[in-house]
Amino acid sequence: MENDQLKPSQTAGSFPGMSANVTQQSYATQPSASSEDEEGLALGEIIAVLMDYRWLIAATCLFSLVIGLAWVLVASPTYRADGLLQIEEKKGSGGVLKALEPLLGDTTTAPAEVEILSSRMVLGRVVSKLRLDIIAQPRTFPLIGRAIARRYDGEQPNSPWLGLSSFAWGGERIQVDSLDVPPQALDEAHELVAGAGGNFEIFDEDDQLVLAGKAGTRASNKGYSVFIAELVARPGTRFNLAKLSPETAIENLRKFYSVKERGKKTGVLELSLVGKRADEIVLILDDIMNTYVRQNVERRSAEAEKTLKFLDTQLPALKTQVDSAEGAYNSYRQSRGSLDLSLETQGILKSLVEVENAAVLLKQERDELRQHFTPEHPRIQAVDSKLARLDERRKQFDSDVSRLPDTQQTVLRLARDVEVSNRLYTELLNTAQQLRVSKEGTVGDVRVIDTAAVGREPVGAKPIAILGIALLLGLLASLVVIWVLRSLRVVVEDPEVIESQLGLPVYATVPHSKLEVDLHRRAQAGGGGELLAVAHPQEDAVESLRGLRTTLHFALLDAQGNSLLITGPSPGLGKSFISKNLGAVLAQVDKRVVIVDADLRRGHLHKEFGIERAVGISEYVAGQAALDDVLKSTAVSGLTVVTTGQIPPNPSELLMHPRFEVLLGELAARFDTVIVDAPPVLAVSDAAIIGRHVGATLMIARAGKHPIRELEQAVKRLNQAGVQVKGFVFNDLNVSRQSYRYGYKGYVYRYSYKT
Repeated sequence: MENDQLKPSQTAGSFPGMSANVTQQSYATQPSASSEDEEGLALGEIIAVLMDYRWLIAATCLFSLVIGLAWVLVASPTYRADGLLQIEEKKGSGGVLKALEPLLGDTTTAPAEVEILSSRMVLGRVVSKLRLDIIAQPRTFPLIGRAIARRYDGEQPNSPWLGLSSFAWGGERIQVDSLDVPPQALDEAHELVAGAGGNFEIFDEDDQLVLAGKAGTRASNKGYSVFIAELVARPGTRFNLAKLSPETAIENLRKFYSVKERGKKTGVLELSLVGKRADEIVLILDDIMNTYVRQNVERRSAEAEKTLKFLDTQLPALKTQVDSAEGAYNSYRQSRGSLDLSLETQGILKSLVEVENAAVLLKQERDELRQHFTPEHPRIQAVDSKLARLDERRKQFDSDVSRLPDTQQTVLRLARDVEVSNRLYTELLNTAQQLRVSKEGTVGDVRVIDTAAVGREPVGAKPIAILGIALLLGLLASLVVIWVLRSLRVVVEDPEVIESQLGLPVYATVPHSKLEVDLHRRAQAGGGGELLAVAHPQEDAVESLRGLRTTLHFALLDAQGNSLLITGPSPGLGKSFISKNLGAVLAQVDKRVVIVDADLRRGHLHKEFGIERAVGISEYVAGQAALDDVLKSTAVSGLTVVTTGQIPPNPSELLMHPRFEVLLGELAARFDTVIVDAPPVLAVSDAAIIGRHVGATLMIARAGKHPIRELEQAVKRLNQAGVQVKGFVFNDLNVSRQSYRYGYKGYVYRYSYKT
């Protein structure tokens, strides 16, 4: 039962209608690899994948743009207010105030003032003064309600949208001057429901009524107390109401408030505050700066006041000491008569007083240093050394004094006490007077350079930037989705993988055909079946089948018979498409071809050719029909079809019947080529049964549909049944993608006629 198509004497050029591009087509199934191709494969693969998922990328980017546009329309604008403060160093004041520098402390540093500006001492006063611990705002519809209310500029409350009268839609106003709640209700959300005529009701988190009242009057009940100065809203409108604890209110303010030094060691501090309402953040920032300046003045005034109180307690004791020293000195002179100090004694007295004053000053300096350093510090040791030298000088003067007469010694001692006491008292008295002057004229060492001001334009990303970011995020999201999909899909998309992994040749690579999709859609809609090879003979997919026709001539030389089984691992691979169109291109070269629809479960070739299913394989095997009865001619000259016939309840048993083998033998004797369209291998055992009775078996693989393990399992299943797979036909290849992946090698898949 040799077939003329399988005779070695026939070549590609011997078939009528064959063109030179057939050889080109057959080479396309095994593109040669080169070093240049391998270098460009990674980039080409990326471009190919992106092109394959271009609609997913476009949809994701479009969705992101829509979200970005919605955000631009809905999001409330954020404004930023800023101001400048200058920290002045505590330089010497000159004149009488210069002596007060050790008493008033060291120079204040800018980092310390930054911390003070963010402290609870400053922010707490601002929160209390501006009532930032009270939250009272209308409840708007989620997502779009705030945007609608923000754009409404009417005097009276806006009409409710969609009948949702409990939400605020613009024009509502509320001013809460005072709100007190029980300690356990701090930081809890409450709900205020407006009534008619300014009346209102307040509910807690459990929807329990806790207070009712009227705007303009104070209302109190069970630890709750509120005074609402103004309430403008439709009856039934709901407001969010809460009393924050001081810690929470301060922390909420800190989230949007910042302080930093402008430049290094400039002493200029920049304060900024962001918020939704420009007028409110200006008021808050101005109050922060004014509060800070006031506390700075109060701090310096308090330091002077504290020092003055200490001096006021010391001055009476020093006055008493001065009076006592003068009284003792005068009494001694009167008891001894008028005594004058000799020139020598006066010199010793002057030196003693200087030594005593110097010792007092050094002791004060040492006490100040001990507050910052240990006794081993070099500065403290230097002071101790000076004190030791003064002590040596004092001992020398004491030795000189001991050589004086007793009366001179007594007068010298009394005069020294008077001189030292008077000088110390005078210095403290002057210091106290200077502190009083300083206290009255304290101006602080900080000043406001720029008051709070807010820009006209909102801060943050501009609408164009937001849309750009949204587009970028959409692109990144689509790439992530593609990566996930590709990671989950380990499928064969290159015919070379089949040849390298399974060791079987790929006889043809059939490109994807949009025209076939249209024909199939029309056939499903009842428009009648039409073959791609007949309707569009110049289509790339048809040209590939012509290449398969030529390749099979040489590949099946050693086949036992002229019958060909076409099957695949799973449904939906295009087996019927390959069978009918291969039969058509074979018939176009004056061959007698019969296509056997051996899928006795879901066969549908009769629909493709517009013929009846009845009287087919089932009837022939059952002995109810002869061979001529099951042969159905088609519109293609030389092409005949054998349908399934009545769908049997036991397809496998029917195919194992001897009459089925007889049917194939009779068909092989009458026709040049017999094409058997069989069910999937992995789904049922029908293909393995049929494969024993045919000359060769071709496996159909569809691009992007199978893992290599599935194809391997299908081949193994047939081999176990004694059926050898001759090779593969790679169907539905995305030619556009291959052109990105392989460059010129993808072009050969599209080589076809030109008119």
